[in-house]
Amino acid sequence: MSLPQNTDWDRFWKKPATKRFSKISWSKRRVLNILESYLVPGKVALDAGCGSGFFSKVFCDKGMKTIAADYSENALQMAQTVTNGQCRLVKVDFLNERLGARLNQKCDLIFSDGLLEHFTGDEQNKILLNWASVLNSGGVMVTVVPNRFSPWELIRPFYMPGIEEKPFVLKELIELHERNGLNVVSKGGVNTLPFRISPDAWLGSWFGMLLYVIVKKRCE
Repeated sequence: MSLPQNTDWDRFWKKPATKRFSKISWSKRRVLNILESYLVPGKVALDAGCGSGFFSKVFCDKGMKTIAADYSENALQMAQTVTNGQCRLVKVDFLNERLGARLNQKCDLIFSDGLLEHFTGDEQNKILLNWASVLNSGGVMVTVVPNRFSPWELIRPFYMPGIEEKPFVLKELIELHERNGLNVVSKGGVNTLPFRISPDAWLGSWFGMLLYVIVKKRCE
């Protein structure tokens, strides 16, 4: 499997069909429920791998000082449009650039949705350490990834043609964060069924479309 490169993402986000990712969906609604208590006006939020800019807009609308970061120019342009220019745009390669030097500030919330699964294990370690370097004392990192056992994985290639990924199981996601000096304070899965009522509390960790962890630095 060949994991996507920068040029692949630019081509992907240039497609008109990707505008649908800036719209609300059942999975996004459930991720918003997870984030709700961390959306504090005046706090600094980093949308790491902002993609369509959907969550950047959420953070801006909540009155947060929002940084939309991505290495795709087309993704950043989408985030600029979706947020009406309210967020700070940062083009950055999380693997090869020191995030602290690019941001020159700490973040209270670092959020990523659909990013880590596009990198190898060693690369995931480097990215998490880079993010943790700009996480404020008392801040949280929320990581959302696709679930290997979700039926969504059968149809995902039709929605994201040309973009390969390596989905997680929850145990792998937890271990990834713990070995990089982060404490898991919450975990689970969402969107087992794409309806208003979904048995996420019982089956989300196994069959949810998305898995998530909420972590803090271990020293805190």
